[in-house]
Amino acid sequence: MFLLTKRSSNRKTGPIPVSTTTPDSCPDSCPLKAKGCYAKGGPLNIVWNRAKNAGLSVTEFFAEVAQIPKGMVWRHNQAGDLLKHDDETIDFDFLKGLVKANKGKKGFTYTHHDTSMEANRKAIKYANDNGFTVNLSANSVREVDDLVDLGIAPVVTIVPSHFTKNFKTEKNRVTICPATQNEFVTCATCQLCQKADRKTVVGFPAHGSAKKTVDKMVYGEEVV
Repeated sequence: MFLLTKRSSNRKTGPIPVSTTTPDSCPDSCPLKAKGCYAKGGPLNIVWNRAKNAGLSVTEFFAEVAQIPKGMVWRHNQAGDLLKHDDETIDFDFLKGLVKANKGKKGFTYTHHDTSMEANRKAIKYANDNGFTVNLSANSVREVDDLVDLGIAPVVTIVPSHFTKNFKTEKNRVTICPATQNEFVTCATCQLCQKADRKTVVGFPAHGSAKKTVDKMVYGEEVV
């Protein structure tokens, strides 16, 4: 169900611990679930498949997270999402366990879970209030301001693949992910997504082999 890579070889994350959760964690509210998900291709897909076939149990995973050194930044779910129930609500008991295992560490993740559901909003806010950062993932710039207005979590968004400069929505500043613009910046050195109280939205340009598909899917037209 889970994998924990204690030292990632991914250039963008840098040499920090990263976890992977099986695809059944991904909610139906994610528009990339059917087509366009970057994790369905390349080396990451190999890791994702390994999580399905030889992953850790919840208890084993929590034990591994608890062993991450105090103060270290780590990324939960380079692929996958927070565990969910059949009704698409976040498994709050799991999230509470993850928050506990993360105590003293700088864990962060992203979620596409449906924030129109009160149970999901409650779970996400709980995590952010208790030291584990859960970023709300907007599927387009049009969704950014509404998610920020919820006041429960920091927000990230997909932006067109050619976006390289910071910009503003009607209400919020969007900072293009520094690791996508500078080869010397990584999650390990930046840590912007780990900051639950930050005053900016982080924008991720569509990338990977499916970036044109993502541009078209999210923005309604091919972006060139």
